[in-house]
Amino acid sequence: MKIAITGGSGGIGQAFVRQLAARPGVKCVAATYHRSKPDFSHPAVSWAEVDITDESAVQAWTETLGEIDWLINAAGLLHRPENGPEKTIRHLEPDFFIDNMRVNALSSLLLAKHAGNHFRHGRPGIFAAISARVGSIEDNRLGGWISYRVSKAALNMGLKTLSIEWARTLPNVCVAVLHPGTTDTALSSPFQRNVPAGQLFSPEQSVGYMLEVLDGLKPADSGKFRAFDGELLPW
Repeated sequence: MKIAITGGSGGIGQAFVRQLAARPGVKCVAATYHRSKPDFSHPAVSWAEVDITDESAVQAWTETLGEIDWLINAAGLLHRPENGPEKTIRHLEPDFFIDNMRVNALSSLLLAKHAGNHFRHGRPGIFAAISARVGSIEDNRLGGWISYRVSKAALNMGLKTLSIEWARTLPNVCVAVLHPGTTDTALSSPFQRNVPAGQLFSPEQSVGYMLEVLDGLKPADSGKFRAFDGELLPW
């Protein structure tokens, strides 16, 4: 197998890189980082610096891939030193909102646009992106976190739409939208105080669970929103 992983320098992304590189059947993991190259090295892993919100950069990187079996986008944005998830609409800042949309929604669509023709024809493939349960419109009971919620909901709609198109043009590729659970990464670290005992996963745990889900998917499963334990989530 040849697997592409974007957002490979994040907690979840790097756990994907490590676990998949260790699999005997994986011959190559092409992984990206944004600014800081991870210090993890493995004979199967090649790293590239790519801004996955920049279409020209995405196109240039995908042209180096050749044929792939899986592509997993693990990149995400929730907060920055100067911006956190909004508690009220009064805290909405347009630039931060747009940045959330670019990282959390647009990046996966650009990857699909330019990597779609790299999937091996006639073989089962997976195109997966990490979403979040808070992107579910039906499950939204608390409000807040406007930029993050809206961008993840946009990602969900984008990949649902992609799954319908690819059912015709790439029928062997399963489009998967995954909720990783609350994971102990830099993204979630400011918001872990109220996480119930046993519900905060290490990146290794979260990715291990999600790989069990991905390993069980077939093309007929395309276009579904799943949690780390396989639960189907409402849009």
